Amino acid sequence: MKHIFNKGTNSDKPTLLLLHGTGGNELDLLPLAGRIDDEASVLSVRGNVLENGMPRFFRRLAEGVFDEEDLIFRTYELNQFLDEAAEKYQFDRDNIIAIGYSNGANIAASLLFHYENALKGAILHHPMVPRRGIDLPDLAGKSVFIAAGANDPICSPMESSELQSLLEKANAEVELHWEDRGHQLTFEEVEVAAKWYRKLETK
Repeated sequence: MKHIFNKGTNSDKPTLLLLHGTGGNELDLLPLAGRIDDEASVLSVRGNVLENGMPRFFRRLAEGVFDEEDLIFRTYELNQFLDEAAEKYQFDRDNIIAIGYSNGANIAASLLFHYENALKGAILHHPMVPRRGIDLPDLAGKSVFIAAGANDPICSPMESSELQSLLEKANAEVELHWEDRGHQLTFEEVEVAAKWYRKLETK
């Protein structure tokens, strides 16, 4: 997978896995990583799927309707890539925190839904529920931050609350933060995510 790896100054810190939104690329979220933890290593990945020339992490059939078969395959592909990247760049495979926006947040949530040890935690900006009607792995010890927009036309508030509920039922610790905005990624929610991350670091 096309990606950027920037080695951090503190190898004890988590590796931040950056996952862009539809039409973005591996450069998009680099400024976010600096706001969350400027000492951590960063692995920023570009989605392998193109929709009208725009990179995504998996196909969809329509707005808000995921191609489930492709989602399952692409989640597997990304998980395998993380195994390979950890070996290549010598970072701790068990200490990865994903930071995803929109489509990138959905694939990060899908990693949690399908693979018990894929991520240590995640910051999900405007995610949807990746799949319904499946048993999630035991996510005890995993921490997840969800930033949602109360007026998000793409990802309804019900969707964010349902995702929180599903993750909590799988024993993850989840914090859901609301902004009175739409689907855009706001400076305010990034600041709240950074505070959440700092609390995580002191646990």
